[in-house]
Amino acid sequence: MDSTGKITFDDIYTAPDPRAFFGTLRRLDYDIPQQAKAYFAKLIDEYRSEADVKVPTVLDLGCSYGVNAALYRCDTTMERLYDHYASAGALSRDELIARDRRMEVVGDDVRFIGLDASAPALDYALAAGFIDEAIHADLESEDPTDEQRALLSEVDIVISTGCVGYVTEKTLVRIARENRPWMAHFVLRMFSYGPVADSLGELDYETTGVEGVFRQRKFASDEEQTQILDNLSVAGVDPRGLEAGGRLYARLFVSRPNGAAGGLASALNALPLRDQG
Repeated sequence: MDSTGKITFDDIYTAPDPRAFFGTLRRLDYDIPQQAKAYFAKLIDEYRSEADVKVPTVLDLGCSYGVNAALYRCDTTMERLYDHYASAGALSRDELIARDRRMEVVGDDVRFIGLDASAPALDYALAAGFIDEAIHADLESEDPTDEQRALLSEVDIVISTGCVGYVTEKTLVRIARENRPWMAHFVLRMFSYGPVADSLGELDYETTGVEGVFRQRKFASDEEQTQILDNLSVAGVDPRGLEAGGRLYARLFVSRPNGAAGGLASALNALPLRDQG
């Protein structure tokens, strides 16, 4: 377990292709990117309409193998991606990439930049065509390079589906300074978004939580569940009906500069299908 009490999956994020990633997470019913898909699509539509930008640039923070971009661009589902990689058999990495690149692209109206600490995952996401640019960096410990800052200065929207809490306000402030993008982050309930909201507030951001909770995955073991429940208790978060039932859950927070987060949250709250159970 890591310092938060969660099982570590470092090995599946550093493999040369995503077969181990999808194989492991399928067994845990990992579903947060599927939960997030409609919200990110709505967020992109809202930005496109308000900013009058036909092709927004989206930074996926902690993108791993480009899952969120693949879901959007190929209008697919996590279940289909699980099947896709489970059926890869003995294909070589190059053969798997070629098969990925034959997936039908229906949402090519967004430019995706992936940011991750795993070079192999970024390399694969680029080669498969899921992301357009990659930033291999640890912005927790160091400022972006001049080249990375140039890419960050082009970002309109920042999204994430699980890395906030492991990355902190240090990373998000370093990103926000470059172009003051809109942000939407799914954050596990055991982590407080307060320090991020406070730090972004110093850059004139407003933060609002979206209604509801969103399932992430099953606990990997009884030991993991016990540790997470202890952490929630310390944080004053009631797990009854949620984590106590055997799954990790997240909340969605949106942050926008110049006091406009409330309207954005209202637009996301209006989405008709909310499969959160």
